[in-house]
Amino acid sequence: MASKKALVIGGLGVIGRRLVQHLSGLPDWETVAVSRRSPDFESRARFISADLLDRADTAAKLGDLGDITHIFYAGLDGGIHAENVERNLALLVNPVEVVEPQAPSLQRIVLMQGGKAYGRHLGAFKTPAKETDPRYMTPNFYYDQEDFLRDRVKGKAWTWSALRPEAVGGFAVGNPLNLLLVLGVYAAVLRELGQPLRFPGKPGAYHALTQMTDAELLAEATVWAATEPSCGNEAFNITNGDTFRWSSLWPRLADFFGMDTGHPLTLTLATAMRDKAPVWDRAVQRHGLRPYSYDSMANWAFGDFILHTDWDVILSDGKRFRHGFTRTFDSEDRIIETLGRFRAERIIP
Repeated sequence: MASKKALVIGGLGVIGRRLVQHLSGLPDWETVAVSRRSPDFESRARFISADLLDRADTAAKLGDLGDITHIFYAGLDGGIHAENVERNLALLVNPVEVVEPQAPSLQRIVLMQGGKAYGRHLGAFKTPAKETDPRYMTPNFYYDQEDFLRDRVKGKAWTWSALRPEAVGGFAVGNPLNLLLVLGVYAAVLRELGQPLRFPGKPGAYHALTQMTDAELLAEATVWAATEPSCGNEAFNITNGDTFRWSSLWPRLADFFGMDTGHPLTLTLATAMRDKAPVWDRAVQRHGLRPYSYDSMANWAFGDFILHTDWDVILSDGKRFRHGFTRTFDSEDRIIETLGRFRAERIIP
């Protein structure tokens, strides 16, 4: 019998989806997931469709969840922009203010953040970034969300934790903020056009050190952060635990897709890929792929954000190692492995 009951906010994003799947495989967890969409996979979790930006709808849909023991926040509104404070704050505040007062057994709220907590989106920043680094000048919705929890927890029995992954990728379809599908669809389109696989980012980004976080590793880390006593009221960087350079990975990607490695050529993917849906549709027909829509597969602005970062992006995993979560992945190997799974499931050619 389940002894813990999770509420996952953002249950069908690349992070939330993998977390729901992970929790569903744990016998001592019962899971309720909130998303605007319906799941496209089988799960033991109960899914609720709710508009969390609407306080009345939030109360109507989540008002009976008095037995929740853990809240996992993986929501996002408005894409990757840190400045979108008002709506992203409401996306956390509304469900917490509805559920927390009626959940006497609530133990912990886990907040998903990311490298933008260190200003990685603004330019070269101090690396390796550590959880003790000072904040930069706002606006940043991560700060507002964390401050809300810091204030809310005063005098309460529950605690919070914040996790900071970097460039999350994993086996998840239907959420375009997935780095691996950005790479997979980009390569499929170029191959369909008979072109080599060119790195589309800035020259400096091709050689800079960078990191990513596998969604499976992040799901395990999230449950650890929710249940480990020493994680209460603490923040943790969560990456694969290594660094890599695109210049090292790119020839392996070309080999995986059976393509030549082209000379890097800086493109704005949000512009260059805007009209490529017909090319993707041809690839889907040619290779007998599952008919996911082009727009649901990849967010090209997200691809530009990652691949145009021409400075090192390194978050220190030392704190989470010291607190007991030590799992790592070789990022290059994991990327190739996960792309192979997308291919086996007929999602990319």
